[in-house]
Amino acid sequence: MDFNDTEAEASFRKEARNWLHDNVPSKADLAGLDEVQQSKLWQRRKFDAGWACISWATEHGGRGASPIEQVIWQQEESKYDVPIGIFDIGIGMAAPTLMHWGTDSQKRKYLPPLASGEHIWCQLFSEPIAGSDLAGIRSRAIKAGDDWVLNGQKIWTSGAHYSDFGIIVVRTDPTVPKHEGLTYFFVDMKSPGIEVRPIKQISGSSNFNEVFLQNVEVPDVNRLGAVGQGWKVSITTLMNERAALGSGGGDVGFNSLFELANQLTIEGRPAIDDSLVRGALANWYCQESGLRYTGYRALTALSRGETPGPEHSISKLVGASKLQDMASFALDLLEMAGSLANVECAQYFDTFLNSPGFRVAGGTDEIMLNILAERVLGLPQDVRVDKGIPFNEVPTGT
Repeated sequence: MDFNDTEAEASFRKEARNWLHDNVPSKADLAGLDEVQQSKLWQRRKFDAGWACISWATEHGGRGASPIEQVIWQQEESKYDVPIGIFDIGIGMAAPTLMHWGTDSQKRKYLPPLASGEHIWCQLFSEPIAGSDLAGIRSRAIKAGDDWVLNGQKIWTSGAHYSDFGIIVVRTDPTVPKHEGLTYFFVDMKSPGIEVRPIKQISGSSNFNEVFLQNVEVPDVNRLGAVGQGWKVSITTLMNERAALGSGGGDVGFNSLFELANQLTIEGRPAIDDSLVRGALANWYCQESGLRYTGYRALTALSRGETPGPEHSISKLVGASKLQDMASFALDLLEMAGSLANVECAQYFDTFLNSPGFRVAGGTDEIMLNILAERVLGLPQDVRVDKGIPFNEVPTGT
């Protein structure tokens, strides 16, 4: 494992750092703009200067940079408070799927507007009845001439209320086992028959949505992969989703919690002097260090032109639960209403409310454990009573 930049990587990092220093939007640049407008302004500024989606091919709107250069750019950009979140799904999940499964015509038409920030994409996968079982979805698509007619309901769709396009997997053949009867499309979110209903979250925000599809017509040219190949295409999206989610995000890390423990008191003494507090901090320091060095293994593989291993699944599983536990511990230290009385500590309250979602997004803890057990450790698969049974014959209860 090599933690240092090569000479070429160091030169690239300096170039990226200098451009960011000179071009990150000021507060005056963003004043009066909402989140979507701010994000589009920054994305377009990067695109015009050749810094958007830099690892993409030039004909797709990128600059053909190497994977490790993409990582370096992300490291440098993360040092600034810039608006980028609304493009995470499009750039991190939809675009890699388009690149792998799309036709040349689809790539030329849809990738450059995504890179420039003109179009925003969302992901229409989860359904109320299927829960965490993506292959158990019930939304249907029926062929009608050169089009498909979609009917069903999706849920937990981030950003659907401001998205231009969405990637979607639906059932096109219920007479075969559930993994074999799916097909993957992308849809225009302004199509007749699409209704988006925001979901009020416990945090007070409405980032997620229910999406209802009633006789939505989607042209066959918007299909990715062959009919019935939707599960395989979806795996491409899910693998990239876990890489994009990484360790779960959020503002709560060891350093912020360590600083908080130094500021607060327990029975008249600094919280950091309490043995239970010190023990908890030591545990999270070890976890955070393990995640960081596990991530470095992925970076080293990229730098050498190799394919990373299961690092992203490990980071997703450990990091998301760590984030929730640390936020909960911070609220315990702050005691009743502490985070509300101290505006500077509101991040802990926000993270505590939002962190359970990180343990679901991109695959629940149980799914990640199964992936690591079966695909990394080679353990036997879980018992599946629906294996090999046509989907329309799977018992659904009374």
